[in-house]
Amino acid sequence: MSEVIAQSLPQDKEDWMTKKWRPMMAIVYMMINLFDFIIGPILYNLLQYWNPGQAIGMWQPLTLQGGGLIHIAFGAILGISAWTRGQEKIETIKNPPQAPVHVAAPADEPPLRNSRADE
Repeated sequence: MSEVIAQSLPQDKEDWMTKKWRPMMAIVYMMINLFDFIIGPILYNLLQYWNPGQAIGMWQPLTLQGGGLIHIAFGAILGISAWTRGQEKIETIKNPPQAPVHVAAPADEPPLRNSRADE
């Protein structure tokens, strides 16, 4: 009986990583940018303030070394994934998923009863 009920319930076939990789990728990129352009320069200047006498140059953003390839790569990945996600949503709107088919219990088992309604 439990197999029949389990088969009639909608199954989520995607793994959590398959669903959540786009937002996680965007969060990682945001954290990289926050450190490289906000937190890193502030900490670098505070370190220079607390250690006078050291002649150190300005903060050099780590992600801009090497031509900023990481920004190009993240832009391509996030841009293409956003476009494909949009296409998936458009397909879902055009072709809505079918409602799950209810499978009746086999005849040899008695139907499930609600004890409160049976009285």
